[in-house]
Amino acid sequence: MRKFWQRRAPAVCAVLLAGIFAAVLAAQYKGRVWQRYEHEMQDPVDDPPDARRKGEFALGRLRYYSPLDGGRRYARWGIDANKGDRLFIDLMSRLTRLDAGPIETIVELEGEEIFEHPFTVAISVGDWELSRPQAALLRRYFDQGGFLMVDDFHNDREWASFMEGIRQIYPEAMVDELEASDPIFHTLFDTKKLTRVPGANVVHGSQVERGGMTPHWRAIRDAKGHIVVVIGFNMDIGDGWEFADDPSYPEQHSTEAIRTGLSYAIYALTH
Repeated sequence: MRKFWQRRAPAVCAVLLAGIFAAVLAAQYKGRVWQRYEHEMQDPVDDPPDARRKGEFALGRLRYYSPLDGGRRYARWGIDANKGDRLFIDLMSRLTRLDAGPIETIVELEGEEIFEHPFTVAISVGDWELSRPQAALLRRYFDQGGFLMVDDFHNDREWASFMEGIRQIYPEAMVDELEASDPIFHTLFDTKKLTRVPGANVVHGSQVERGGMTPHWRAIRDAKGHIVVVIGFNMDIGDGWEFADDPSYPEQHSTEAIRTGLSYAIYALTH
């Protein structure tokens, strides 16, 4: 028996170690809901203890393809994720009566998942690429009352790339310039003046990123005049969320980003 054990011990230990390793990985995966996407995120954070609690509202974060995804340590869709999303959700729960789920839902452009999220966020869409089925899915999403907030893209080239995707969804789409008087800025707060939210990398300098000189608040509306896509162009609202807890990022810009995002969310849920 002793000789048998001596011969078999290495193999048994290897099996046991493999089992332990697999159990550890499974525990980590179970503990972080979106672990499989963390390598695509710019700023992943640990889940809160109640991460799997379902709320009446869940923030959707759109996962899309960009040809630039392979050239950096995170994907374009994952910029500001998921720290920015989590801080925004936490502030939404504090400042409104929404029963918001404690974490975001990463929404793929396939299946029916997106229809569970009336308010979805897409970051750095200046390089997104949509297939025909994905564009058709987004068109159906908007036609059924869905709302998309896009942010953090800059300059004429990125605008043109973004609009290529929009034309696939809405060939007839018209883009409106929004003013502070628009109802979307008076759903929760009474906005008097629209103020640019700069990215953290330019906040203490020119506040101009990648040549995007003039900030724009824009919208695409459906046939009834309701906003279905709200656009923050030449600005970075997502950084205002992500760095809301960073003393080096000016508080007034985080406040503006949070107020703007909450106004958009409440509009999406009430119009």
